[in-house]
Amino acid sequence: MTSKKVISALLLSSSLLTPLANADIKIGVVSSTTGPIALVGIPQKNTIPLLPTSAGGEKITYISLDDGSDPTATVKAFKKLIDEEHVDAIIGPSGSGNAMGVIQFAAESGTPMLAPVGTAAVVLPMTKQKKWVFKTTQNDDLIAKALVEQMKATGIKTIGLIGTADPYGENWAKVMKDLTQKADIQIVANEQFQRQDTSMTGQGLKILMANPDAVLIAAPGSSSVMPQTTLKDQGYSGKIYQTHGAALDPFLRLGGKAVEGTILAASSMLVLDEVPDSPSKEIATKYIADYKKLYGETPATFGGNVLDAGLLLENAIPSALKSGKPGSAEFRSALRDALEKTKEMPATQGVYNMTAENHSGFDERGRVLITVKDGKWTLLK
Repeated sequence: MTSKKVISALLLSSSLLTPLANADIKIGVVSSTTGPIALVGIPQKNTIPLLPTSAGGEKITYISLDDGSDPTATVKAFKKLIDEEHVDAIIGPSGSGNAMGVIQFAAESGTPMLAPVGTAAVVLPMTKQKKWVFKTTQNDDLIAKALVEQMKATGIKTIGLIGTADPYGENWAKVMKDLTQKADIQIVANEQFQRQDTSMTGQGLKILMANPDAVLIAAPGSSSVMPQTTLKDQGYSGKIYQTHGAALDPFLRLGGKAVEGTILAASSMLVLDEVPDSPSKEIATKYIADYKKLYGETPATFGGNVLDAGLLLENAIPSALKSGKPGSAEFRSALRDALEKTKEMPATQGVYNMTAENHSGFDERGRVLITVKDGKWTLLK
């Protein structure tokens, strides 16, 4: 080969390598901005412009897709992001059932998945596939413990459960069974419903017949409202508890007087003015102000789950860049490892401490007890 050909070959090789060396970090975001999970997905998509735009000296590009709340569309979106866009990580999807259906694709491709969903089933029990998933909401048992402790302290002896017939509701039923047994509280009714159901009359009547001291509704987003309004219309007068799936302002607007007195445990984002100063409060306060500036309204905590995912990635990227370049399998693997080593990182939902067995990483700093008083979220005292 002549010297000119060698030089040409080297220049060609250099030009082919340059795009990889200077490639942006690509993050996919899958949210449900339409369909039954839209009240969860809309604030999540709206949060994308507020996510970090660089980390470790590298630019971050976000690719957003809507799955319409359809698990089949979620699979297609994940495959597109992995196979065609070659993303370095994926934030999403919005729904628990949707998330359970795509874990295998994240794992098979070696792509870290940051799931802003309710069910702990996406990370527990830990498996080889779930090692690629990190969860940016409090695990069900952390929230449930606060509720059961409050029930026991106030003399609740029997409860009824109403939950969605999906991984979210099913895992809550499992967690509550274990915790209530330890607290000597009896579950006297356990009903399920589909998110798209337009009537809860049958389930409500069965709960009324069991006559529990309290009812826990385990449903995310707008689906948390109808069980409660139905029970109130049917004359139920006991206490009603909700999970962190109901932690959004539309719950107050849609439920009206029927949700007055509801008790739930969630992140302090709902009652920031009533909690002590902390790094998490500072981050959440800024996020809410920035979101309001863009959209003229307060974001749901579900949006904060996506911001936290972005902050976790921003924190992990500098370390991952030492092992590989964006777009490479080495970078994605190192990113997963770095996420798993997150320590004492404050964000909107609390403080993250990840380990190999704990891919949610929250403690009691990630939750407070809240009630609805005069149509507003109020810290339960």
